[in-house]
Amino acid sequence: MTECSDKINSMIDKTTASQLLSTVDDAKALVIFAHGAGADMEHGYISEINRLLNNQKINVLRFNFPYMDKRKLDGKRRPPDKMPSLIACYQSVLASVTSSLPIFIGGKSMGGRVAATIASDKDLMMDNQVKGVICLGYPFHPVKKLDKLRLTPLQETRLPVLILQGDRDALGSKNEIESYEISPKCQVHYFNDGDHDLKPRVKSGFTLEQHRNSAVLKMKEFIDVCR
Repeated sequence: MTECSDKINSMIDKTTASQLLSTVDDAKALVIFAHGAGADMEHGYISEINRLLNNQKINVLRFNFPYMDKRKLDGKRRPPDKMPSLIACYQSVLASVTSSLPIFIGGKSMGGRVAATIASDKDLMMDNQVKGVICLGYPFHPVKKLDKLRLTPLQETRLPVLILQGDRDALGSKNEIESYEISPKCQVHYFNDGDHDLKPRVKSGFTLEQHRNSAVLKMKEFIDVCR
């Protein structure tokens, strides 16, 4: 496995992102994976997902949204950029990729939501050989705001979508999700007693490691079918 990074040293604009590419020999696909609202691309959780995907012969391109790079430069906590800026950044990253491998887009929470949003752009997906979308903990609504649903990306997607969701996720539980109308292109896999990070309580008999390993195997199976 090889890893190379391209860090930003100049002014950061709304479509520029630092990137980290992890490759393996004889890779079967490339996953572009975006971070969630509060943790950057090098957070331990995302790094572990990256490692497990590499073990499944899948290359991974991680990147930071611009607000996160700014946060790392000056140490000031910032809220995420507005959705149009996040979309423009993800589109820019996708457009910059040169690969002969099938490409899958996705991310953790907010990153997965942005990926699912751009999947409605048929021309963009076709031009960049994108085969599917992977959402790890999709934020169906903000915490305790069940009326502010974010279903449009999952209703308008033009690609297969894999959603990996803890069944007690505060941003979309199993009971809630099963009442929503989303595209038949979306498949949801639930993790017993999992929260937004798929983490179960001790009393459940499951562990975060088990759920995370299972999630990556589900990603691999999804990629094998869709590529």
